[in-house]
Amino acid sequence: MGNPVDGTAGIQGRRVADESILDDEELMAARDPGGMLRATASAGAQVRESAQLAAEANLNALSDEGRPRAVVIAGAGTAVLTADILRTVAGPRCPAPVIAHRSPGVPGWVGAADVVIAVSASGRSPEALAAAEAAARRGARLVAIGAPDSRLQSIAESARAPFIGVPRRAPARASLWSLAVPVLLAARQLDLVKINEADLAETATRLDTDADRCRPGLESFVNPAKSLALGLAGSVPIVWGSSPLATVAARRFADTLSANARYPVVAGGLGEAGRGRVGLLDGVFGGLVEGERDIFADPEDEGDQTRLRIVLLRDGGIDPQEANDEPVAVEERRADAVQTLAERRGVRCDVVTAEGGSTLERLASLIAVPDFASIYLALAHGLDPMAVPAISEMKELANPIRTEGIN
Repeated sequence: MGNPVDGTAGIQGRRVADESILDDEELMAARDPGGMLRATASAGAQVRESAQLAAEANLNALSDEGRPRAVVIAGAGTAVLTADILRTVAGPRCPAPVIAHRSPGVPGWVGAADVVIAVSASGRSPEALAAAEAAARRGARLVAIGAPDSRLQSIAESARAPFIGVPRRAPARASLWSLAVPVLLAARQLDLVKINEADLAETATRLDTDADRCRPGLESFVNPAKSLALGLAGSVPIVWGSSPLATVAARRFADTLSANARYPVVAGGLGEAGRGRVGLLDGVFGGLVEGERDIFADPEDEGDQTRLRIVLLRDGGIDPQEANDEPVAVEERRADAVQTLAERRGVRCDVVTAEGGSTLERLASLIAVPDFASIYLALAHGLDPMAVPAISEMKELANPIRTEGIN
């Protein structure tokens, strides 16, 4: 088998999920040679380590020039998801816009009044490198986050900009918290977000707790991630978030289901779903096929009938008892309505509910179990969750010079 990080293991697996694999710890380890389960279980450690690395990088100089006009977070894939996390933690009253930029370079309006945060787990993604170079040329303040001794670090040093070196031990999609925490701490120095050490410590503890609940040695019926994975097996997943925070987690789950388990996913917020996508419940994979289900039929005989499976991520706000918090009340009514609609049409619906005392901890609680579920679903299909041949082939076909690794 090829190097699991560069995705050259070859296409393999089985179309129908095998539930027994998830109760065989040795077999799962053999089918996860790159250690995606182990990397995902390190989420709490990632929070602690990256917070320490950010402290050592001495970000205090960022506050010397005051609050920026705008912040551009540049990168690709998981790296740029950190922009959504920052926006969510900062909330609607964030004093400056936070822009996610997924293309090489920076927006044309970026200048000396702005901050560019270039993020790349490998330190060599074209999007982050081009953004860092463009920021330096235009006189914008630059912060770079990525692998030590990388091209990204060289650019930051040339521009005399802060660089937070995050050791790369897994693909970017398994390193979310290593990338997100430095972004949040840089934004704190820019006076854009209020986050303290207690928030980080509680978030790390939450991630540790969920990793323990989802550990490979726990049988499927007591492991929430394995149960979620088996419920999704063979379905078309629809992942909806009840709030802006939950929607970030929903889109993250869609990304990991696609990359790890190779499942096509529809994801978004309930606000947008209620204006069109909720109609999927009436469609050929929803109510139409469920209405023809024979409740006495052998489930094995229905294997070729693909059905929707709803995953509803519910937030409810930090204090759902606040009667005057109308937006939270609206979000909760929408979530209740979707569950009722799914039940009426016979469409299965899994619910993951946020827990925790801070926005960051609640977001982590909605990401942790689905992250594990995407890996267990891949393993149940006999897929290596780390090795994705199509990614390597895409890079070879699209880039004149072969790019090693998964950015």
